[in-house]
Amino acid sequence: MQAFGGKVQSEVEIQASAAQFYNFNRKQLEHLPNISTNINGAKGDWQNVGSVKQWEFTIDDENKAITYSVFDGEVSKNYKSLKAIIQVIDKEHGGGGIVKLTYEYEKQKEDITGLSPQSILEFGIKVTKEIDVHLVKN
Repeated sequence: MQAFGGKVQSEVEIQASAAQFYNFNRKQLEHLPNISTNINGAKGDWQNVGSVKQWEFTIDDENKAITYSVFDGEVSKNYKSLKAIIQVIDKEHGGGGIVKLTYEYEKQKEDITGLSPQSILEFGIKVTKEIDVHLVKN
């Protein structure tokens, strides 16, 4: 059986500090639907019993990295696996940080009908910028 896997990645410069951005993703992700018009909660308020999140995640505080394994919803119709890896680093000079976005995937088949890996990456870049704007304003 042929595998249809790969990886797409990008870096996004942010004005918020690396710590701010990482802590938002680490501890306040339930606020994302209020920040981005592109995100909807799966079910519930993301905090209480009965809430549904459509991913598992692994946290690496030392490297300010979180790996999300998406396994449900629209993604599962076209992908056997999809991992979103977000790592935030401080800029070497000046304030702000850099968000490294990496998406590792394995498609169900070569030609999929849903979102392409590149469009998923572009979506991640857009949401990253929306989070940054929110963090800088608040």
